[in-house]
Amino acid sequence: MTSAPRIVSVNVGTPRTVSWGGRRVTSAIWKTPVAGRTGVAGINLAGDDQADRRVHGGHDKAVYAYAIEDYRWWSGELGTEVGPGAFGENLTTEGIDLRAEVVGRRWHVGSAVLEVAQPREPCYKLGMRMGDAAFVDRFGEGGRFGAYLRVIDAGDIGAGDEIVIGVPPAHGLTLTELAGVQRDAPRALLDRVASIDDVPRGVREWARRQLGRRDRS
Repeated sequence: MTSAPRIVSVNVGTPRTVSWGGRRVTSAIWKTPVAGRTGVAGINLAGDDQADRRVHGGHDKAVYAYAIEDYRWWSGELGTEVGPGAFGENLTTEGIDLRAEVVGRRWHVGSAVLEVAQPREPCYKLGMRMGDAAFVDRFGEGGRFGAYLRVIDAGDIGAGDEIVIGVPPAHGLTLTELAGVQRDAPRALLDRVASIDDVPRGVREWARRQLGRRDRS
């Protein structure tokens, strides 16, 4: 019998400044598992923060989740064990295929309600965290991006909590499909992304601009 999806680890961290590529970089990508219950409200978990809110954090990137199953895959690929917190996630999950999660689906976790918002777009700081600048491209090629979540209802979360997954929205747009939206994406996919309210506003507006450029050309 398959066990219910659950939280393996809750991970938080605050910004630190390190030397990388010949310059000083401030990042909060280093996350550490915490014991007990952790509050989640607004755009953050208690004890957690982001160094650059222009590209990290905010309503549509309030909580980042990564699957233990994907960590196991990476451990095989890298030949070394990687696990909870290594990619800077707040929630390490088990029992959910995050690649197939539908944008806008809600999770009831502990006393909080979260909503799937978008996949991760890796930046150079992930390479910094892994000690390998080339890892950013490798992460993208792996197609295991994890899930950014919105906070719908504040509450508290702890390791071992069951994740009760709601009914997916009718549009059915998955995180993998959204991650594949590039400038050369099929028009039908751009139309779809631009029209779904569950997709973050900035991504919808970007898709509309791409459609507008095509119409003018």
